[in-house]
Amino acid sequence: MTRIIRFDHVGVTVRDLDKVTAFFVELGLEIDGRTFVEGDFIDTVIAIPNSRTEIVMLRTPGGDSAVELSSFVRPDPEPGSPDAMANELGLRSLSFEVDDLQAQVDRMAAQSYGLVGGIGEYEGSWRMAYVRGPEGILVALAERLTA
Repeated sequence: MTRIIRFDHVGVTVRDLDKVTAFFVELGLEIDGRTFVEGDFIDTVIAIPNSRTEIVMLRTPGGDSAVELSSFVRPDPEPGSPDAMANELGLRSLSFEVDDLQAQVDRMAAQSYGLVGGIGEYEGSWRMAYVRGPEGILVALAERLTA
């Protein structure tokens, strides 16, 4: 029987690769690489002929998982729903555990990325908040309160 070995990364298609990369670097991810991809491989995998995309791979500290940001050179990107709420179907948020939620929220606010709602606490064990990043990307930040 085949099995999944590990979670590797999540991919996010964006319009402004530099701005979104800067957002995730400010959150604490580290740039692992940046490249263009085109040709038979990508055309086959995504089923878009003659495509070209620029990709930035960002890793969490320690490298356990990653976020792949992709910006299409061709064909032109299709608009998404930058104001999507949590109940809209589809991939809705990327979640990161942080060591100081308030400090992280304050850092994001200084970059003009505000809270979607407020900071909530779940049963005395977690504090969490949603931050709306560039291009409508929703990021959940969670701080563990108990070990």
